[in-house]
Amino acid sequence: MLDGNGEKVATIARIWRGRVRPERADEYADYLRTVGVTPLLEKALGAQMFREDRPGETEFITISYWENVAAMSRFAGPDPRKIHHLERDAEFLIELPESVQVLEIALNKPAAG
Repeated sequence: MLDGNGEKVATIARIWRGRVRPERADEYADYLRTVGVTPLLEKALGAQMFREDRPGETEFITISYWENVAAMSRFAGPDPRKIHHLERDAEFLIELPESVQVLEIALNKPAAG
């Protein structure tokens, strides 16, 4: 989808979640940013990486934004909900996620300034 200026607009968000032990959280944050998010930014319209430190675990959430399901499938394969683990995920993650969440963006509008 294109906006009024001919720019691609995100209509799909792909959300991945993973949890690590607190003592590995900083190391995994660097790894996820370098090996996971940086290559993702070459294909997606944008991405965000979140971190929540909790007692006993740290959760990471990565959200990538896509023009449509077809564009996301070109990156993720024919089933965009299928998980693609990074090479060292089994070393870091408490458990390997089985899927990602794919959501249609119902509203995408910046706040009035």
